[in-house]
Amino acid sequence: MIKSITTQIIKIPLKTPFITALRRVENVEFVRVKIDFEDASTAFGEAPATKAITGEDLGDIVNAVEQVTPFLLGLNAVDALEILHKQDIGSSAKAALDMALFFNTNTLNVVDTSPIKTDITISLNEKATMLYDAKEAFAKGYEILKVKLGADITHAIEVTKLLTKELPKAEVLIDANQAWSLEGSLEYLNAVKELKIELIEQPVKAKDLKSLKEITQVSAIPILADEAAFSLADVKNIYENQLADMINIKLMKCGGVSKAIEILEYAREKNISCMLGSMLEGPLSINAAMKLAFVYRDVIKFVDLDSPLLYAKIPKNIGNFSLKGNIIKYNILN
Repeated sequence: MIKSITTQIIKIPLKTPFITALRRVENVEFVRVKIDFEDASTAFGEAPATKAITGEDLGDIVNAVEQVTPFLLGLNAVDALEILHKQDIGSSAKAALDMALFFNTNTLNVVDTSPIKTDITISLNEKATMLYDAKEAFAKGYEILKVKLGADITHAIEVTKLLTKELPKAEVLIDANQAWSLEGSLEYLNAVKELKIELIEQPVKAKDLKSLKEITQVSAIPILADEAAFSLADVKNIYENQLADMINIKLMKCGGVSKAIEILEYAREKNISCMLGSMLEGPLSINAAMKLAFVYRDVIKFVDLDSPLLYAKIPKNIGNFSLKGNIIKYNILN
């Protein structure tokens, strides 16, 4: 039975600023939730502040955890998990509590332990800086590059042409973070149609599903829905109405491990290719996502769990997993 739930705010400095069309960040800041049980066991979860995406800052997450704590005290983890998802709080706060409760009662069976690769983010910047950053990353063995682009379509086109020309062996993933209009998206697609690009992520505003569908219909490059796909209901709507080709699943959007599994099971059933993504997150939440990446590797085409690679001090191990460059290895003994 749950005895207490407490929170702690933690900050991890980044190597360099993380810049997208939505925000500029110099530290990973997150809330770590600790759940103490009457049998003396403990469980932990984490949630970063990503107000531009989930609408939650650190204070919102802490307040939400405090708000639901009275409903969870005295319950076992299974019952608490059920009650949690009936509460009207933000998805990140739910995710932190969910992962703690889920792993208190569940284990994920990893069958295929062969290593997987994560991409690494190339932040939005001047062309020359982005090319330098991309070349430096590729030289270190990070061959999957997630390139952040902004509202300036001319800049976006020029950066894409430059990177694909200079790094022809790199796998280039384009992420617009909702920055483009329909017209801008179509202009971009026309300009890069001959280039080697793996996917384009969330070109338009999350709520502009009409434009997202139109872009998907005309694009030869797979379109990945991110901010437009928070919940299982969102994913079903996208699949049933053919609004995008792929789905980006993030624990902080859907509300935790248990909800991500619901989406992944649906994706497996419908043969939907997915990215398993993340915000800028702490090591415990990244560890939880890495477990899902191994268990659902048949569904997950791309892994975007590069937060630890962006820390000022890159950890050798993240929970059950070890990192060597962008290669994630499962530590069986753990």
